[in-house]
Order: sequence, then structure tokens, then C-alpha cells
Amino acid sequence: MSKSLDFLTEALRRLPGVGPKSAQRMAFHLLQHDREGAAMLSRALYQAVDAVHHCALCNTFSETEVCDLCLDEQRDTTLLCVVETPADQMMIEQTLTYKGRYFILMGRLSPLDGIGPKDIHLEKLLVRAADGVVAEVVLATNFTNEGEATAHYISEMLKARGLTVSRLARGVPVGGELEYVDPGTIARAMLDRRST
Repeated sequence: MSKSLDFLTEALRRLPGVGPKSAQRMAFHLLQHDREGAAMLSRALYQAVDAVHHCALCNTFSETEVCDLCLDEQRDTTLLCVVETPADQMMIEQTLTYKGRYFILMGRLSPLDGIGPKDIHLEKLLVRAADGVVAEVVLATNFTNEGEATAHYISEMLKARGLTVSRLARGVPVGGELEYVDPGTIARAMLDRRST
């Protein structure tokens, strides 16, 4: 095989859930049947990597310094929902039940993987939560072991500073990730959230 084909296959393997055989099939497909799609994918990746950064306030992906949700004056500035990923934020938005602000961790605590508090922007979260405007922090991390540990750590950190902290109610299945849960279940969990 050519070096370029090997490089493309290795690049595709970086995608979640894509093994060596799947990556090879994708590379062959793009080069053999969809060169126009391959070129479009290349341009889209280049543009996204160049243009998309983190919002200065909530840490989500944005092409501007502050994202549209943070700039929305209709949102409740006293509520701050903490999620692991932009995909989780999107799922909560789809429920149409939450009208506060967000903070996106871009991960979760996982000591076994070497991911600690600094890796998930907890200092930035603390500054945002303790701004004097936020009255309640809603912890909407996933109900996995790492998500629960992250929620507990954040809850203790914020309660020690006198902030009110709540957690999504159960209803989201244990071991489930928000990105894959239906909006109705997330809506019920958001409405039934409880103090931690």
C-alpha cells in the first residue's frame, strides 16, 4: 500500500469505534467511490480545526469568543448546568426544559486514565459558578462511575463555597450517557432534579 493510503487509514482509526479493518474499508471507499466526498471531508475538517475554539464563558465549541447560548439574554443567568461534552449540552437543549446557562467540562475525572481536575477545567468552572450571579449549579454528568465521581467531586467543591448544587434525577439509566438517551427521559430527569 502507499504511504498516503496508510496515513489515511491511521487517521480514520482515531475516530471512536473505528478499528483497523473499518478504517481501511472507509479509506478504500473514499478513494475508490467518493473522491468528491473525501475532498469535502478534508475541507470540512481543516475549516473546523481552524475556526472552532472554546467559548470563553461556558467552554463549549464556538467560532466566536463567546457562544450564542452565553450571549442569549433570555436565558436564566442564575442557573448553571454542568455537562461533560457539547453533545450532552445539545441533548439537554433538545428537551426544551432547561433555560439556564451551561459549563462544559470537556471530559470527566478518570484517575486511571490520568484525567484529573485540571484536565476538565474545574478552576474555570469554579470562577463561573462563584460569580455572584449563579444561584444553583445543576450537575448533569453521565451516570457512569466516572460521571458520578465527577459530580460528587464538583458538588463537594461548590458546596464548600456555599453554592446550591442539584443533580439530575434518576431516570437517565445507570451507565447511560446523555448523548444516547431519548429527550423525554432527559426532560423528566431535568424536571425532577434533586439536591446533592
